[in-house]
Parts: sequence; C-alpha cells; structure tokens
Amino acid sequence: MTLLITIFAAVICTILWYTKAPKNEMKLHILCFMYWGASIMWLVDAIYEFAELHADYFQPAPADMLNDAFLGLSVVALGLIIWLIVLLIKDPKGVVRAALTKQTNK
Repeated sequence: MTLLITIFAAVICTILWYTKAPKNEMKLHILCFMYWGASIMWLVDAIYEFAELHADYFQPAPADMLNDAFLGLSVVALGLIIWLIVLLIKDPKGVVRAALTKQTNK
C-alpha cells in the first residue's frame, strides 16, 4: 500500500508540475523529487520483501495493509509539510514578505 500511495502521489504531482513547468512558481519539482524518491525506496523494500516471502507477499493480513496505508498517507502528508515549509521560506510570490512588511509599517 505504501508503494501504491506514493506512486499515485508522485504521478499526480508530476502531472501538475508538467502543466505548470514553464513558470514553476510553486516549486512543484521539490515535491516530485520527494515522492519519486519515496516511491523508489518502497519499490526496493517491496523487492526485498518479495524475495523473502515469495508468494505470501501477495496475501498480506488486513492489519498489515491498514498499517501500510497509514504509513503511506503519513509519508505523503510529511512530503506536503516539507514542501510547504520550503515554499514559505523561498516565498516565490512574495506573499509572506508583503504580509510581514505590512504589519511592521502600521
């Protein structure tokens, strides 16, 4: 489940990045790199787990699937949080800077 969730997040993020590619004001490439990196990590994990379990790999317990789903969703959420922090620090549209200078000028 973690692999599927992160691959879906990576594909959606890549499509959004590609449609906004010429400007890239929202720094979507950072989010794409994080999700594709997580997807590669889960793919390697799945390969090693399959090598260990063989056919049992395709019959996980429902509790294991639920734990994997929560882990995948938390990885996606953590990626979004990191991306938002980077976006607020870089401030490509100057929104944070304008808000801070507006408060200090009053």
